[in-house]
Amino acid sequence: MTVESSSPSPAEPADAPADDYLERRTLRRGSAGWLLLTGLGVAYVVSGDYSGWNFGLAEGGFGGLAIAMVLMGVMYTCMVFSLAELSSVLPTAGGGYGFARRALGPWGGFLTGTAILIEYVLAPAAISIFIGDYVESLGLFGLTSGWPVYLACFVLFIGIHLWGVGEALRFSFVVTGIAVAALLVFAVGAFLDFDASKLNDIPVKADAFGANSWLPMGLLGLWAAFPFGMWFFLGVEGVPLAAEETKDPARTLPRAIRWSMAILVVLALLTFFASAGARGANALQEAGNPLVEALQPDGEATALSRVVNYAGLAGLVASFFSLIYAGSRQLFALSRAGYLPRFLSLTSSRKAPYLGLLVPGAIGFGLAAATGDGARMLNVAVFGATISYALMSLSHIVLRRREPGLERPYRTPGGVLTSSVALVLACAALVATFLVDVTAALIALAVYVVAIAYFGMYSRKHLVARAPEEEFAALAAAEAELARD
Repeated sequence: MTVESSSPSPAEPADAPADDYLERRTLRRGSAGWLLLTGLGVAYVVSGDYSGWNFGLAEGGFGGLAIAMVLMGVMYTCMVFSLAELSSVLPTAGGGYGFARRALGPWGGFLTGTAILIEYVLAPAAISIFIGDYVESLGLFGLTSGWPVYLACFVLFIGIHLWGVGEALRFSFVVTGIAVAALLVFAVGAFLDFDASKLNDIPVKADAFGANSWLPMGLLGLWAAFPFGMWFFLGVEGVPLAAEETKDPARTLPRAIRWSMAILVVLALLTFFASAGARGANALQEAGNPLVEALQPDGEATALSRVVNYAGLAGLVASFFSLIYAGSRQLFALSRAGYLPRFLSLTSSRKAPYLGLLVPGAIGFGLAAATGDGARMLNVAVFGATISYALMSLSHIVLRRREPGLERPYRTPGGVLTSSVALVLACAALVATFLVDVTAALIALAVYVVAIAYFGMYSRKHLVARAPEEEFAALAAAEAELARD
């Protein structure tokens, strides 16, 4: 592999970057503190509390989804502790791509970054469809779910991102606060009608191995519920992508990641148990709006169910908005380093990666308008996410083994054991995606193959040495060579 240096020379490729290359690709520094980043971490995920997770009841029943939620919660907790350490060592916009680039080389970095990009391009497209469904169900402005609503979502919220990162994060923080407050109010209302006998009311599948009232679909159903257990936490790993726009990232990022995860664990437990106990697992397993269903046992809307319904729309907006941010920063970092076409990393006068916002937005809108299949797109996103989790956890293990003396402002509790647990559970979740939706997994694999072909045949030979993630890797290689000498 050859990487492009900052000083032109006869041996340098003809398309070598100009001297002002990085100046035209600069984000706004110091725009976010730990509180805004904690809000960002919760915003990535909060829509998953309002819808989606309940489809896991159809796969594994209450007991199966409960175990899956706990195991996936353990996976995310172990992973975010590992990411907190890695982000304090490598605070760049590349996030997981940057970590894997340092630990696993260019191929590892590209594979990780591509998997993250699949997640963050597909998830907003799916959520825009869910927003359309909510708008229609609430009767807002007489609109029905369709491409005009999807287009309005992308245009409005990408526009706020183009305005500036500080403004975008503050908007996200406010909307997320509304969604979280409503979840707490919902939990209080639902627990007033809690009945433990309703938790395991799904009929038992008699021919399923290990089936009982708590695991009505058997042990295989428990495994198939893994991707839905992830929905309570999916996206929180995107916090490090804000590194270059953060005040004191080595201290701020670990703190924000830990607080985000703590809040999400509490919300997951409250939402899951309150919903199933109030209405019954059987009634919620196919509900498009499970929290509202939980508050309407007779199908009649109440004041509280209406509040939760509107708050669900706020939660979807928060996640949609923040995932657009995450996707743009991942694309920005990969493009800036030459893994993807470089023009995609150009920034505006307000230091926003405008093409990194517009191009994924156009793709997401096109997919939403063409398919209208939000569930399928989320399954593709989950497939990409599980690959990135495995590679990021592996990166932590490799860096601990290879560079034990590396300065680490924050150290993962449990060290390699913690990231090893995350690695094993991520691999189990990856296999589980094939149990849920084979077509979605194959679509994600096809996208992966195309991306790998592009990298193998072209971009790996045209990487930009001045990009921060590449500089970190080059310094590590030079230090290792000096140590050997």
